[in-house]
Parts: sequence; C-alpha cells; structure tokens
Amino acid sequence: MNQADIQQEKVMMELQTRISQQSKDKIDKDEAEKSFHYTAVDWLTNVPNPKFPEGIDELRKVTPARIGVWRTGTRPLTKTILKLQLDHAAAVDAVNGEVPDSLLKEFNLFTVETCYENKEVYLKRPDKGRVLTEEAVKTIQEKCVKNPQVQIVVSDGLSASAIEANLRDIYPALLDSLEVNGLTQGTPFFVKGGRVACMDHIGEILQPEVLVLLIGERPGLVSANSMSAYMCYRPRKGMIESERTVISNIHSGGTHPVEAGAYIGTVLRKMIDQKASGVRLEL
Repeated sequence: MNQADIQQEKVMMELQTRISQQSKDKIDKDEAEKSFHYTAVDWLTNVPNPKFPEGIDELRKVTPARIGVWRTGTRPLTKTILKLQLDHAAAVDAVNGEVPDSLLKEFNLFTVETCYENKEVYLKRPDKGRVLTEEAVKTIQEKCVKNPQVQIVVSDGLSASAIEANLRDIYPALLDSLEVNGLTQGTPFFVKGGRVACMDHIGEILQPEVLVLLIGERPGLVSANSMSAYMCYRPRKGMIESERTVISNIHSGGTHPVEAGAYIGTVLRKMIDQKASGVRLEL
C-alpha cells in the first residue's frame, strides 16, 4: 500500500467514525425525546368503568378543568400529581420570566418601566405598577407621536410567557384591523412591570383618542400564557374599571390571538364613533 492509499484509508476511517458519532447522537436525541416529551394525550387519565361515560366525555369537552382524573387509594394518580407540578412550575416561570429583547426588537418596541422596582415589590405593591418612572415619562415624550388616534402599548404584566407566546400572532392581526377600520396609530412601546391602570398615566402623557394595552394575565394551572387586551376611550388618571373594555383569555386554548387582534380594531372604531368605552359602549 503506497502513501496515497494509506492517507485515503485514514480519511475514510475518520469519516466513518464521524458518521457513527452523528448516528449515535441522533439515536440518543430520539430516545431522549421519547422519554421526556409528553403530548396532551399522554397526560390524560380516565375513570375506569364509569357509570355515565357520556357525562364525563361531555364535561371534558366544555372545560379544561381537572375532572375525571381518578385516584390510587386515597390520593391522585402519580401522573396527575406530576402534571399539576408541571403546570405550577410553568405559572411560576411566567410570573418571574422576562420578555426577550429580540421579540421586542422584532416589532420595534422600545422599553420603559413603571416604579415596580423588582418582581417581589411588583407582586406586593400593585400601585407601583400603575405609575411610570420619571425617566419613562421623559422617554415617551421624546419618542412618541402626541395625540394619536390609537396608542398601542404592550406589557408583561403577570405573565411574560403570554407576551412571548401570543405577540407574533396578535400584533400583525391588530395592525391589519386598524387599517381595515380606517384607524391610525401612534408610536407603540413596551412597559416593563406594568399593571392595567398604567394606561391611565400613559393617557395623561400622550392624550390618545383610544388606547389598547396588550398585557400578560395572572397565570393559572390550566394556562400560563393567557393575555388580555384592555381598551379605553380618552384614558386618564382617575378612570374607574367599568370604563375599560377588555378581551380576556387570549391564548391558543382560549380566544385565538389572531381572532382577538382582528376584532380589536372593530371595538376601537366603535369607541371612537360612540366616544365611550366600558359599560357605556354598545358593541
């Protein structure tokens, strides 16, 4: 065997070793996915031999609540306990998480903050999440269009996961619905640590005709990704809750974000035409 043949054989052996390692990595990855990836069907449990199976099926069709989970002895099944712990962990992550900067850049949203200080204070002092910092007020005054017809604001609220999960669907649909309804918008931005009533402070600064706030809702044990769209006519300090209109439960298992975004423009159009929002608005 000459030197060229030896070199070629060496290359072939290295190639075979690399392919073998790639195959092994793929097998390991497939096995890992098989072991740890569960679908909704995998989590289902059933009451064995129910006296009224049609009733249980009917209830399950109308609610995602944990019904018909059965038990072992006097305690829930291990699978039920694990799913509860998983959902609780997702809820905790949603509250303590952060909306990725890359997502905000994708929609050209600059960030301002309320006086929430940190997550611990935010949870204990809701009033701090209703007021913007002095720096935030200055930034908004410098960057935003004054007296817009529609002001769009996005906030993490109590679920950063909700913004991450829904913004890519609801935001384009919302912009389309504004165009269809002949509405123009100001300069959108993101409020970190915001509560619903932060829209009143923003209203005082920018004086929009209507304002829509897309905000992450308090996570539960069914969904940690629920968002709401709060809207009001002429937002201002001192507004009462009945003056706000809300579309809630926006997520893939509730009101679909695309559907919600498409509907918001219609609601805002009616607010402007009727010069009202909340309980005074006729939808």
